[in-house]
Amino acid sequence: MIKKRCIVLIDGSNFYFKLKDLKLHNLLSFNFSAFAKQLAKDCEVVNCTYYVGKVRTDGTEKTQKLFNNQRKLLAHLRKNKVIYSLGYLLKSEGKFHEKGVDVNIAVDILVAAYENLADRIIIVSSDTDLLPAIKKAKEKGKIVEYVGFSYKVSVALVANCSESTLLKREDIESFILKP
Repeated sequence: MIKKRCIVLIDGSNFYFKLKDLKLHNLLSFNFSAFAKQLAKDCEVVNCTYYVGKVRTDGTEKTQKLFNNQRKLLAHLRKNKVIYSLGYLLKSEGKFHEKGVDVNIAVDILVAAYENLADRIIIVSSDTDLLPAIKKAKEKGKIVEYVGFSYKVSVALVANCSESTLLKREDIESFILKP
């Protein structure tokens, strides 16, 4: 029997803030490989991608710290055999806003569907901007699974995806590597 193929797409900012809400915010001790395998269940994970806005330094101490932390995260992702896709960060009125990340995720959903790269597309994001791509992937016969958090569910994604998995704190804790 041929194993079904899946891809796991993680919206980094969305994931980080959900973990932070659960007081589990050290991504450098998170086992992304094991997490992707668990989400995949009996499918073969052909690709796991983490999407995040690229930090650029502007000479300030804050951006340098963010830049250094992101470099550590990207190294950790590589060690976990997770691909990363970079959008960018736009600074306006003293705050950073991620740009291009949702588009990258949507494009990867469509490429996976139209180029038949996977049978199942697992999306770890609560971003409803992804709905048009999700609907197209389903039209192409793909199973699209929404992975969200039980304390903050995206009703629109539950309604529009083929399947949903809602994580609780205890589901995540096992992926935090102990020092």
